[in-house]
Amino acid sequence: MIARSLQSKIENRLFKGKAILIFGPRQSGKSTMVEAILMDKEHLYLNGDDADVRELLTNTTAAKLKLVVGNKKILFIDEAQRIPNIGLTLKLFTDQIKDVQVIATGSSAFELSSQVNEPLTGRKYEYMLYPLSFEELVQQNGLISEKRLLEHRMIFGYYPEIVTNPGEEAELLKLLAGSYLYKDLLMLEQVKKPAILAKLLKALALQIGSEISYQEISQTIGSDPKTIDKYIDLLEKTFVVFRLPALSRNVRNEIKKGKKVYFYDCGIRNAIINNFKPLSSRTDAGALWENYIIAERIKSLRYHNIDVDQYFWRTTQQQEIDLIEDDGEALSAYEFKWGTKSRSKFPQTFMENYRISETLVITPENLEDFLMIS
Repeated sequence: MIARSLQSKIENRLFKGKAILIFGPRQSGKSTMVEAILMDKEHLYLNGDDADVRELLTNTTAAKLKLVVGNKKILFIDEAQRIPNIGLTLKLFTDQIKDVQVIATGSSAFELSSQVNEPLTGRKYEYMLYPLSFEELVQQNGLISEKRLLEHRMIFGYYPEIVTNPGEEAELLKLLAGSYLYKDLLMLEQVKKPAILAKLLKALALQIGSEISYQEISQTIGSDPKTIDKYIDLLEKTFVVFRLPALSRNVRNEIKKGKKVYFYDCGIRNAIINNFKPLSSRTDAGALWENYIIAERIKSLRYHNIDVDQYFWRTTQQQEIDLIEDDGEALSAYEFKWGTKSRSKFPQTFMENYRISETLVITPENLEDFLMIS
């Protein structure tokens, strides 16, 4: 089993009087990681996809919950977002059954967060588990071996099932990128047009690295901008894509309301457009590198508890910087170049108008400096 960065952190939080919530996309390894944590510990496993479990844990009482867990001291609830009022149920454990440690996983932030945020205020630890990361696989395989696999990761991504089944990547990704990945979305009442969702995903996949226009996408796929905005928001909350806003503070000609959309996993993106060709025969290698490196940076920052705001920067004169990070004191600016001999000069307009702590060009030669935070 590949060791996950969060495992030791979660182990250190056991029996501290709070529920442990683990979010992340389906098939990212949440259940496998929790099972590894609980391998030598007696526990009760319940799955929110089971109807009888939902009935037992919905609108229940502390007395009934004590009967459910019996003498077990750890309760693991998988797919907890499927259980109505799960937040109130978890609150009963933290308030009235304090000797039982509850661990709950969910693949939909939209459903689970909305249910637990208010009832569990001050009563929970929250963690986000992404698909496998560059850093985790360096720890597993070594830096040289993992860097040799860089192009493979950019094409097929980091989902555990994909990484651990070489030779079957394309077939498995097509299955994963189908309805199973969007199962939570398709069960929501807000998604009334699955065909529009599929068209939207393809449109977004073809525009990674580029600024998007809801108006243009709506015309392309035959929907309206409000629906596009709503569906992208839901795709974010089920950990399929994320948005990067434009930075606009000081410079008159800055793009003010621009946004880019990237995929958390490049393999999923490539499966959506059915393109698993090698980078040497692709026209989107630069955009794919940009998506890969920003997604991996998000994982690294999150796992190391580093809180920054992220943006891209562009002016109407087409000056641009791929990624800006704001730590509250100064800005760091990064450019991403797939060609190792590429050079990049940061726009003077940007440098003169902002307080800058770091500028760096990231290529395949130095990506470990950016993705492995000491």
